Amino acid sequence: MATRILLVDDHQVLRDGLRVSLNQQMGMEVIGEAGDGETAIRLMRELQPDIIIMDVGMAGMSGIDATRRIHADCPDIKIIALSMYPKTSFITEMLQAGASGYILKENAFSSVVEGIQSVVAGKRYLCARSAGLLAEDYAQGQGKTGPSALSDKEREILKLLAEGKPSKEIALLMDLSTKSIDHYRRQIMDKLKVG
Repeated sequence: MATRILLVDDHQVLRDGLRVSLNQQMGMEVIGEAGDGETAIRLMRELQPDIIIMDVGMAGMSGIDATRRIHADCPDIKIIALSMYPKTSFITEMLQAGASGYILKENAFSSVVEGIQSVVAGKRYLCARSAGLLAEDYAQGQGKTGPSALSDKEREILKLLAEGKPSKEIALLMDLSTKSIDHYRRQIMDKLKVG
């Protein structure tokens, strides 16, 4: 059965591009679209999607508020934030509101399929740049838990993530599988209390 996806973004062109891209993927189907938070909540109730791709900054109700409300009503529906804001405050707010992932719009078409697959498998997902921003924040001591909580290998992976390297490239550099790097990424997020 296909993963049912609701797209929420106030830019029609982005929604059109994502719809076409996702509908071409095996096992994924866009079942609805919304341009604002209120419509997203109404469609979530009507359509019961598996995944919602949620724009963070929209007129009216923000993606953060819509995520908070949807997560409170239906915690089984997974939400992936899609944002043009490369700021740790937005990333942590969305994760705390109940999002399972955060993807920057600059990476939307390359990361959204991977993000959906990760979240459907019960994992959290951050695009490489988002993970790198969080890593820099914690490395500079602005986070609640510092990198000292990490093993040497986790610190090395964190450094590579902070440089914006994708999992595949880190896997090659460290002679590990991409699956192992994704596992380390989740561990790092847990230890740094961002997931």
